[in-house]
Amino acid sequence: MAVQLTHLQGQAIGVFGLARSGLATVAAALAGGATDVIAWDDKEEARIKAEELGATVEDPSAWPWERLHCLVLSPGVPLTHPKPHAIVGVAQHEGVEIISDIELLWREGQGRARFVGITGTNGKSTTAALLGHVLDAAGLPVSVGGNIGRAALDLEPLEEGRVYVLELSSYQLDLTRRFRPDVAVWLNLTPDHLDRHGSMTGYAKAKARIFLNMTTDDTAIAGIDEPEMQVVARAIAGQGRPKLLTMSITKHDNAALLVNADGELFHSGERAASLAGLPALRGHHNWQNAAAAWGAAKALGLDGDAILAGLSSFPGLAHRMELVGRRGTVLFVNDSKATNADAAERALATFDPIYWIAGGLAKEGGIEGLAEYFPKITKAYLIGAAAEAFSATLARRVPHVIAGDVDTAVRMAAEDASIDRRAEPAVLFSPACASFDQFADFEARGEAFCSAVNAIDTNPLEAVA
Repeated sequence: MAVQLTHLQGQAIGVFGLARSGLATVAAALAGGATDVIAWDDKEEARIKAEELGATVEDPSAWPWERLHCLVLSPGVPLTHPKPHAIVGVAQHEGVEIISDIELLWREGQGRARFVGITGTNGKSTTAALLGHVLDAAGLPVSVGGNIGRAALDLEPLEEGRVYVLELSSYQLDLTRRFRPDVAVWLNLTPDHLDRHGSMTGYAKAKARIFLNMTTDDTAIAGIDEPEMQVVARAIAGQGRPKLLTMSITKHDNAALLVNADGELFHSGERAASLAGLPALRGHHNWQNAAAAWGAAKALGLDGDAILAGLSSFPGLAHRMELVGRRGTVLFVNDSKATNADAAERALATFDPIYWIAGGLAKEGGIEGLAEYFPKITKAYLIGAAAEAFSATLARRVPHVIAGDVDTAVRMAAEDASIDRRAEPAVLFSPACASFDQFADFEARGEAFCSAVNAIDTNPLEAVA
C-alpha cells in the first residue's frame, strides 16, 4: 500500500502527464478521498491506465478549472522554457496552483515524517541510495524515491518517524511551493538542462528552491568546490538559515565536511572516518557522495559507527560505476547513468587503464572537456548517433573505432583488454550521452551492456570484492 493523500479529501485535482509519477498521484489522491481526479496524457495507453485507477480522463479543454484545487504537472512538461506548455498558461489564468507529487507528499507528511532532499547536477542518485542504505542499516524506517527509482507517492505509507529520502531534479524543484526538508543536500552545479531553464541562472534558481522554505531548525549541506556553489553557500550563511554544513573534497580546508587527498573525512575539524578502500565508493566524486550522506545521517541523529557500517556495506548504485564483475584482471564497469560529459568524468578519473565505450545522443559540448583523461584511455569504442562527432574529437589523440552498437563494442573492448598486462584494466561503459537514440532510457542501456558482457563467453564473471 502506498501513500494516501488525505489532505485532498473532498477536493478535485487535475493531473497532466501520466507516466510513473502521474499515475502514482492519481492513485494516492483517490485513496486519500479526493472527489475527482481529472487526468490527461497524449498517450492512449497512459490514459487507459489512469481510467482503470478511477480517474476521469478528458482533454484539458473540457476540465472544470473553477473547482480544481491544484494542477499536478509531470516534471517532463515544460513550465517555463523553451516556452511554457499551453496547460501552464491556462492554470495560471484560472488561478489554479501548479505543483508536483513531491509537494503533495510533503504536505501530507509534514510534522509526521522527516524529509531529506538531495539535488545536484551529478551524484544525487548515488547519494540518495547511499543515505537510504545507511539509514536502513541503522534500523530506521526509510523510503528512497523521487527522481530515482519509485515515484514519491508510490513509496511506503506515512508513519511517525519514517524518513523520506528524495532525489530531486531541477524540474521537480521548479514545481515545489511550500516543500521544506529537514535536511537538504546540494552537491554541485555544472551546466545541464539549459534548454529547460533558459540559462545557468535559471538552472541554479530552480535548484535553490530546495533551501527556500528551510528554517534554523533544518540543515543544509552544500558542496563548495565550484565557484557557483560558493555563491550558494554565502547566500545561505548571509540569511542565517538553515544551519549550513559546507562540503569540499581536497580543496577547501575550512569546509565543515572535508575529505583530504587520502580519503580521510573530517567533520567540523575532527577525523570522522576513512573513505579510502570502500569498494562501492571509489573516486573523489564518490567521496563527495559519502561525505554528504555522512552529514545528512548525522543531522538525523545517527552516530559515527552506525554511519560507517552503512557506508562500508553499500553495494553501489545500479548503472552508476557499477562493478559488474571481472574476467581475470579485467574489470567490467556499467556507468550507463553517465548521460553527460561531467558525469562520465567521474568514472574516467577513477579507473586506469581504460577501454572506453562511449556515445549515444550527445549533449552540448560533446566530450572535448574530458581531454585531460584521454591519456588514460588505451582505446575507445564509439556507439550511437554521436560516434562520428566523438571520433573527430578523439582523432590523433586516442586510438578508437566506431563500433556502432553496445554488443559489438563490448566484444571488441573485452578482447583488447584481455591482453593488457597491467594491474586492473577496465572496460568502462560510460557513454557521456543521453540514451534515446538507441534505448528507452539509461537503465535499458545499462542492462544491454550487462547482457553483452555476460554473452562474451560461457565463463561466468567473477565477483568483485
